[in-house]
Amino acid sequence: MASHRRPKQPSRTRVTVLTTAAAAAVALSAQAANATPSQKPGKDEVKAKVDKLYEQAEQATEKYNGAKEKQQKLQKEISAIQDGVARGQQELNKLRDGLGSMASAQYRSGGLDASVQLFLSSDPDDFLDKASTLDQLSGQQVSALKKIQAKQRTLAQQRAEATEKLKDLATTRTELGHKKQEMQGKLAEAQKLLNTLTAKEKSALAHEQQRASRSATERVQLGNENSASGRAAAAFAAAQTQLGKPYFRGATGTASYDCSGLTSWAYAQAGVHIPRTSEEQAGIGTRLTRSQLQVGDLVFFFNDLHHVGLYAGNGQILHAPRTGTVVRYESMDTIGGPFMFGVRV
Repeated sequence: MASHRRPKQPSRTRVTVLTTAAAAAVALSAQAANATPSQKPGKDEVKAKVDKLYEQAEQATEKYNGAKEKQQKLQKEISAIQDGVARGQQELNKLRDGLGSMASAQYRSGGLDASVQLFLSSDPDDFLDKASTLDQLSGQQVSALKKIQAKQRTLAQQRAEATEKLKDLATTRTELGHKKQEMQGKLAEAQKLLNTLTAKEKSALAHEQQRASRSATERVQLGNENSASGRAAAAFAAAQTQLGKPYFRGATGTASYDCSGLTSWAYAQAGVHIPRTSEEQAGIGTRLTRSQLQVGDLVFFFNDLHHVGLYAGNGQILHAPRTGTVVRYESMDTIGGPFMFGVRV
């Protein structure tokens, strides 16, 4: 006789698991159907990001320039102090030799006085502090001891100063390395972004940049504004001869420039030495508002003053903008950062 056993029903737990799994599969299918592949950044987006990175690289460049200038200054100061210490040590040795000669003469004439033995010791300061013994010395011996004492103090001060400057130099070298890494990192990041573009997009960006540089030069109308001074006129005229030269970080001409490299070079051609970095250049001369600017005045941009150019008249400046550009004219309103103030040298 056939069995009429009822088929086993799936448990409630099993039904729940199966239902949940099915729902998850449906949801994943829907997500896959609706998902769109991540879009590669377009040319304009890449350009905006690259321009920002170039601006940050310029900030780091000016800090790097400042640290480099400080390093060179400290090295000169340390060298001068060390030369002074070497000369001072020679003078001290001569003074001691002279004192020894006096002691020898005294010994030959009648024995070495105990007081002379004291002032030939390694610590004449201690001897001089004992005023009661000064009466036992000749005026010439007292004078020689005081000179030795003064020379020893001077040498001690110079050595202490050199030690402090050497510490400062070590710190400055560390800062220099960090700023160089930061600068190179920003440029490498910008290059990585540019490498995501197709050859056609890169060509289009290059043409846009060339067109911007040409149009800035062609469009500029300097008018008949007067120069701030004869030296400002000479500096501006020198900078004009460098139009079209490429921007390069840390460069001071004449093959390439960064922003403060161009301004310091231009004023040097006018016989005027100004500091190397934009931040230092901002601290010289007479500060000006926009309405007070005349041709050849220095003009500063961004809150941290990391960009500088030369005022060209009619709201235009002559400057070395950033990596990927050339020395050119540009409106003060398109620099990318706020105008802070001008400086008349």
